[in-house]
Amino acid sequence: MSIKKIIGLLSGLSLMLPAAVFADEINGADTAWILTSTALVLFMTLPGLALFYSGLVRAKNVLSVLMQCFAIACMVSVLWMFGVYGLAFGDGGELNKIVGMGYFMMSGVGLDSVRSDTTLPETVFFMFQMTFAIITPALIVGAFAERMKFSAVLLFSAFWLILVYAPVCHWVWGGGWLSELGFMDFAGGAVVHINAGIAALVAALVIGNRKGFPQTAMPPHNMTIVVTGASMLWVGWFGFNAGSALTAGSSAGMAMTVTHISAAAGSLSWMACEWIRYGKPSVLGIVTGMVAGLGTITPASGYVGPIGGLIIGLSAGVVCYFATQYIKRVLVIDDSLDVFPVHGVGGILGTLLTAVFAAESMGGLGLETSIGSQFVTQAIGVVATVVWCGVISFVLFKILDAVIGLRVSEDEETEGLDTVLHNERGYIL
Repeated sequence: MSIKKIIGLLSGLSLMLPAAVFADEINGADTAWILTSTALVLFMTLPGLALFYSGLVRAKNVLSVLMQCFAIACMVSVLWMFGVYGLAFGDGGELNKIVGMGYFMMSGVGLDSVRSDTTLPETVFFMFQMTFAIITPALIVGAFAERMKFSAVLLFSAFWLILVYAPVCHWVWGGGWLSELGFMDFAGGAVVHINAGIAALVAALVIGNRKGFPQTAMPPHNMTIVVTGASMLWVGWFGFNAGSALTAGSSAGMAMTVTHISAAAGSLSWMACEWIRYGKPSVLGIVTGMVAGLGTITPASGYVGPIGGLIIGLSAGVVCYFATQYIKRVLVIDDSLDVFPVHGVGGILGTLLTAVFAAESMGGLGLETSIGSQFVTQAIGVVATVVWCGVISFVLFKILDAVIGLRVSEDEETEGLDTVLHNERGYIL
């Protein structure tokens, strides 16, 4: 048989094999799904989170929140291209366990570049991970809403992205030390939710309560906008969790399933807590329970089955509800839009429960270690994230407060940030 015929035979055989078999080859189905997921995750921030948060604040601060979310999305996108992507997902050489390097101005990323260990173009992976980097500092906005200077918001978000988000992301997803330890975080329990929650708690403590809190009632100005934004978050979260499978296969399907179940269960359990305690269920309660269910299932979404998703969601609604009550009423900490008790507490709860419900005996997809051993690993990851984020966030806030000041004046706070900082007023629907 001639060499030409052998080459032809091998070429024909290759067409019958799945594309995923070949390293460094792009799979069209996977790429199409992650392109879709990227749009869904960006949709979570703009307009989902922006509307959700802007409806929760008072009418005089609506545009300020929208502006903060929009500006953070723009700024993080540029920083991600300049080099933060490399800090999170580059090869750090001798420092690889701590932080990555490279990809400055997307150097080395061309039209045909394929992300290692995936069947995706590097540009698609770059964009997908960028949307996670966008929503994480945007979540923190809810903690200092209605009282922080816009300049301070931008500076804090920029430095926090570089010094907190990128290293933790590298530890977990970029081949860092938590990844080597076997830490399980499918879609961002530690990287996104614990990080954002702890930074939010530090922000509330350093910046202080809003003028009049807790004596003065500060109800949401427009619940219609809140529910609209929350509904967008629910839809976008499918890209967040199912997209983190990085393939268009069974793993993405299960992640989407448990995500939806957990969101529904979290809504119902939070609603039940309010109904029992106050005699009436609230719209704010049911949508907040949904967000708690979604945040709590995030780290476990690719590892647990439907029963695990149900129990995690039910637990999220109850635990995050009482955490919110404790932070607001007992500790009297003005985390304006409940970022820490919902995302921080939910992220911690979900990260720890991953060790339990990922076990095959609990309906999960199987653990390589025992539940106890994995629980210890999960706890190490939680503590490391809390300490790193807490310390760096505190230092950043203190430095910014000393240099430019964090808060607007009391008179400016009374007038509202829309007029004071942006010389505009939003129309109330």
